[in-house]
Amino acid sequence: MNVIKLCITALVTGAVVVATVLQSAEANLPMAVDGQRVPSLAPMIERVQGSLVRVSVSTPLEARRDPLDDPFFRRFFDQRRPNNGRTRTMFATGVVVDGLHGLILVNEHSVRGASKVKVTLDDGRNVDGQVLGSDSASDVALIKVDVLGLTAIGIADSNNLRVGDFVVSIGDPLGEENTLVTGVISALARNNSLQAHQNFIRSDAATGPGVLFNLKGEMVGLNIAKSAQTAGNLRIGFSTPVNMALRVKEHLVKYGTPQRGFLAVQVQDLTPDLAGAFNIRQAGGAVISNVIEGSTADQAGLEIGDVVLEAGTQQISSSNDLRAIIGQQFAGDTLTMTVAREGGKVALRPVLESSTKVTNKGNILHHQLDGATFKEGDMRQVSANVDDGVLVSDVRQGSVAWEHGVRANDIIVSANRKSVTNLESLRKAIEGKEVLMLNIVRGNGSMFLLLQ
Repeated sequence: MNVIKLCITALVTGAVVVATVLQSAEANLPMAVDGQRVPSLAPMIERVQGSLVRVSVSTPLEARRDPLDDPFFRRFFDQRRPNNGRTRTMFATGVVVDGLHGLILVNEHSVRGASKVKVTLDDGRNVDGQVLGSDSASDVALIKVDVLGLTAIGIADSNNLRVGDFVVSIGDPLGEENTLVTGVISALARNNSLQAHQNFIRSDAATGPGVLFNLKGEMVGLNIAKSAQTAGNLRIGFSTPVNMALRVKEHLVKYGTPQRGFLAVQVQDLTPDLAGAFNIRQAGGAVISNVIEGSTADQAGLEIGDVVLEAGTQQISSSNDLRAIIGQQFAGDTLTMTVAREGGKVALRPVLESSTKVTNKGNILHHQLDGATFKEGDMRQVSANVDDGVLVSDVRQGSVAWEHGVRANDIIVSANRKSVTNLESLRKAIEGKEVLMLNIVRGNGSMFLLLQ
């Protein structure tokens, strides 16, 4: 009998303990286990929440280009998007980086084509926002709101990140509320990388567009998208390093567009025949075929016939390699270069000019038109349908202009929706523009070319 009473007592006691634990679990998580406090991200999230905003923009489907049309996004990222109405509203999580002036960073592809957006602040207020500028290469856009006293986010140095560091991604992929995902950095952005996806931080904290933080609540990156699932059912998040995002922001405030680097030279691939003529055993490189007199390239000592072997931290195998490296820099940056000259090697450090600066020297009108030669004259000798315009008299195969689809005997009749009647009007139409939209007449037809 005593044994039975003891068993009953034990069962009752155990039930009470279990009930107590379940009741406690339903109420709250334990603050400590075995005397040790349970770590939580909640305090950090509460701190950063005041700097996060919700950005929304509605645009007609037919007037807005799908952001995933970019080759980079098509290759790496999901392409599923709603397409069942005449308008589409896109949502993104932005972050306040300057509370004094009401400046907010957000993804460029989320606000592409818009000049005005709606911004929902952390306290629930809905305000109008103006898109001051954007940069598709880094997927960064800058929004300004006329609101005082916003809380700016703390900023980390993304150059100090290490593979394996814990990070937290906060975003609004469903247009409802922010979602939090934790993970670690799996790969860091590589300076001067020739691979587009290597210019971004990669992590398994993938929410899509949003903000990437360290465990201190400091911003380390701006999320651009998440990749398709890998074979291991893992999604990889890509983020623009915050150091790069802030450099872009500075340019957007000053100019409305990033002043990317430009080297006033024309280059071509080093072929085996040219390598023999220059007495170079190097398998690849970029040959300087022209240097604009008086440019910073000329002042730095670059000469026609120099073969660029290295730029920044990368070996140069082709002229496109050199263009890719320069395109990642900003105006005013110094580019370390190693060139082969007369059997030896020379180290040079040219300062890059602005890619949006139009020059009257030589045939270089714009970095997007590098490799093309232009000519004024009577366009009716080329096409009976055109009176005025600028003739593309030649395009070097493999050049930037060639890769964009520009061909000899094309007649440019407008640029960025401005009429082109001569070289001067073409210069004015493209001055200060990073992306060019050309309306050209080719043969008996006409077409638009987007150069970006």
